[in-house]
Amino acid sequence: MGFEGVIGQEDVRNRLIQMVDEQRLPHALLFCGPKGCGKMALAMSFAAYLLTKDATSANAEAMLRTWQHPDLHFSYPVIRPAGTGAEHKMTSDDFSDQWNAMVNQSLYFTLDQWLEQMNAANQQAIIGVGESDSLIRKLSLKASQGQYKVSIIWLPERMNAECANKLLKIIEEPPQQTVFIMVCEAPEQLLETILSRTQRIDIKGIETAAIERALTEKRGISEETAHRIARIANGSWQKALEELNADNENRLFLDMFIMLMRLAYQRNIKELKNWSETVANYGRERQKGMLTYFLHLIRENFMYNFRIADLNYMTAEEEQFAKNFARFINEANVIEISELFSKAIRDIGQNANGKIVFFDIALKMIVLLIQK
Repeated sequence: MGFEGVIGQEDVRNRLIQMVDEQRLPHALLFCGPKGCGKMALAMSFAAYLLTKDATSANAEAMLRTWQHPDLHFSYPVIRPAGTGAEHKMTSDDFSDQWNAMVNQSLYFTLDQWLEQMNAANQQAIIGVGESDSLIRKLSLKASQGQYKVSIIWLPERMNAECANKLLKIIEEPPQQTVFIMVCEAPEQLLETILSRTQRIDIKGIETAAIERALTEKRGISEETAHRIARIANGSWQKALEELNADNENRLFLDMFIMLMRLAYQRNIKELKNWSETVANYGRERQKGMLTYFLHLIRENFMYNFRIADLNYMTAEEEQFAKNFARFINEANVIEISELFSKAIRDIGQNANGKIVFFDIALKMIVLLIQK
């Protein structure tokens, strides 16, 4: 068992295997890289490789198919459900059923998906001191199946200070044949002492060709569609999957963008006011996501005017609209429009009134679109 579930990243795979073959595997690894690059998929697959390499039991592979091997320990951020007493120290074990359900569905997942799996609502997920106590206890036991014990810590930057300091001690003096794999998105938030005791492995975005190949082989997508999606994904398998989702939120955002631009061009103040009131009812995170998407479309429509296919990263629907609209985004207004959306993102982040922010955008867009 090994890296069958990993998309691309052959260089990292080979490097990890070489470390094992040359008997210079560090006791603590830190996987870093952009979202969607497959850090966790690599960590889990490498753990499976280690746990089956010299396994004494024929059941090792069977147990790893459901990620429930006794020598594989997962740590991850959790919430405190309503009604849980303050005296209880939350650990990953409290959400093991939800975790197993998620990782058995896919090795590629996001924090948002995990929060949804836990029904977190607005709660922040952290790794608390209860986790370090639990992990120290588990790793003190002898490996039951083979040579290694593997601890995968997902998003270690979400450890609180007490947990991080306790974990530091076990990383400094690890139990025999224990390998820590930390999968991190914000290494700058980790304790410097933890960083200094791990070997960092930077993982790049997935190669476009690898995403394209995976889309055709794993998802049965046509080569033309796979090529377009792979370019838009920009190294992220999650983003590629989002593009496949018929209910993708970006499709709603595209509709709202088209509506804004058409109404502004028509100078339809009444309907622009209705538009601004509609988007003002979105949650703030959704509003910022929509505005970020608008910025992306402004860039893409501006670049579309150069008629160089390699410069554009649009879906078929986006490109269809750009055929007639792109000429309205040009040197005379592209910077001002981009600054308008960027300022709106900052204002929304600072709790500005959404109706005022979006109606201001709508009115200014009327003027900006005639600058061509």
